[in-house]
Amino acid sequence: MGKTTLIQDPFNLIITGVGGQGNVLASKVLANMLVNKGLQVTVGETFGASQRGGSVMSHMRISGVSGWSPQIPKGRAHMIIALEPIEALRVLSIYGNPETDAVVNSRPVYPVGVISGEQEYPELEKISQWLEEFSRNHWILPATDEAVKLGAPILGNIILIGALAGIGVLPVEREGFAKVISKIMPGGKLEINLEAFDIGREMVNGLHPAA
Repeated sequence: MGKTTLIQDPFNLIITGVGGQGNVLASKVLANMLVNKGLQVTVGETFGASQRGGSVMSHMRISGVSGWSPQIPKGRAHMIIALEPIEALRVLSIYGNPETDAVVNSRPVYPVGVISGEQEYPELEKISQWLEEFSRNHWILPATDEAVKLGAPILGNIILIGALAGIGVLPVEREGFAKVISKIMPGGKLEINLEAFDIGREMVNGLHPAA
């Protein structure tokens, strides 16, 4: 296996969302894909009240030369994959910098305060404006909407992995994805996961980021 060269080493990536969105599975799939490419991946996960829709965040430190501590230093993330829009802003405000890129699912998960009418959830257009301030490039994708069309809303996480493949900042490829999914998913789930991966990749191919 040839040596894989990264644009940054370590490459610091955070996958963030709320409980029930498949955040941990996404980090597991992505980590296995990168390890199969000969890279060293350290994953650190933090959980809020995940059973009640609390924040879930996976730090991934990816290197071709050595292992790193699992915690990404503040302000040092290169890429944020956000399964929920407000979580993208929250994580970017702590770990982002002017060179950070972000891939963001457009579907909000409303906290209790919004559901009860005590708080307001910002419009997506406003969130996009804030993302412009906090990141270099950002892609807002209807990942959950597309996953619902497939009959499985949880596949929004796989669609975002496909989007990451389309952006091309890491060696994330369809063949490697199929290999990992076939090992960790029950039989019969490969095709729908490949379809979700392809949807995400196609959504960003030829699409200019909002920057």
